[in-house]
Amino acid sequence: MSPKLKFTFVLLLSILSLCCFILVASMIKGQWIAQFDQTIISFIQGLESPGITSFMKVFTFIGSTTMVIVITLAATLFLYFVLHHRLELIFLLVMMSATGIINQLLKHYFVRQRPDLHRLIEETGYSFPSGHSMAAFALYASLAFLLWRHIAARTGRISLIILSSLMILCIGTSRIYLGVHYPSDVFGGYLASGFCFTLAVWLFQWYKEYRAYPRQSKQITS
Repeated sequence: MSPKLKFTFVLLLSILSLCCFILVASMIKGQWIAQFDQTIISFIQGLESPGITSFMKVFTFIGSTTMVIVITLAATLFLYFVLHHRLELIFLLVMMSATGIINQLLKHYFVRQRPDLHRLIEETGYSFPSGHSMAAFALYASLAFLLWRHIAARTGRISLIILSSLMILCIGTSRIYLGVHYPSDVFGGYLASGFCFTLAVWLFQWYKEYRAYPRQSKQITS
């Protein structure tokens, strides 16, 4: 796939994520979403057991603001001191900061109350979109994107994608299981973060190409 085609594909993904988020957001007070949420909640909370509850609490803790900050800082140190990357470090920090700010703005815009059905933990604040889900998607998708080219083996790259996907999925699912988010909150969080991530990737790749282009032009003219 040519670089131009890659840029177009990533930009289209970003636009698609935004459109899907707007669609979900426009229906959060509708009957269809209420039925969808109730069906998923009944299924996931129907699996309740002491072991699964402990498992879900671990993933909710991993997705908490404190742990996200710790993992992000550890990743930035790794990128800087081990891989000697500065641009990638900026990408990660900007991505995580922007995601947190956008999540709070969206929460206070939609002002959706949390579900009050069967809570296993207590949470405060508004519900839509899920902050845990947005942060998880932003963090693990970004790490997969930044570490991908440093893994030569195909099995290693596949493992990276699977691990990142599982972390995103488990953290989002834990919020539904523990009764502090509707499934549409989690899905909306993934879409909002997916929009931010794909847009950031598009800008990142564009900047790298733009920065490399003048160098190539100078070499040709000299």
